[in-house]
Amino acid sequence: MKVLKNILVAVDFNDTVGELMSYAESFAEKHGAKLWVVHVAAPNPDFVGYETGPQYIRDLRADELQDEHKKLQQICEMFIKPEIDSDALLIQGSTVETVLEEAKKLKADLLIVGTHQRSFFYNLFDESVSIELFKNAKIPLLSIPIQEV
Repeated sequence: MKVLKNILVAVDFNDTVGELMSYAESFAEKHGAKLWVVHVAAPNPDFVGYETGPQYIRDLRADELQDEHKKLQQICEMFIKPEIDSDALLIQGSTVETVLEEAKKLKADLLIVGTHQRSFFYNLFDESVSIELFKNAKIPLLSIPIQEV
């Protein structure tokens, strides 16, 4: 089995993040790998062709990003043992492209994502981020089925 040095786990802020982090921690511990916990935040409005608006809108967005980064750090503190090397990264952009780009930058050996279990008809009409990652990832990808609560 290949030794893993860098593991990237992509998280969103839902109630099942602990289950996902349990798997990530286990792999990192077993392989002595660094764990990169990544959350992709929505891009700034000007990124998608809108004006940024008044200063209070920019300040509000900055506060939201700061809160998301704090949540990400709390996830690391709550679910990853202190002896495991880990970092929390909040990155803005399009989710699939940003996760894959970051995995490449970090030289990740494994990508771990949660897969929400939804109905056949939901999946038929709405391709999920996980499916797009499966289609485009150039590294092994571990998908953890997440039960919605």
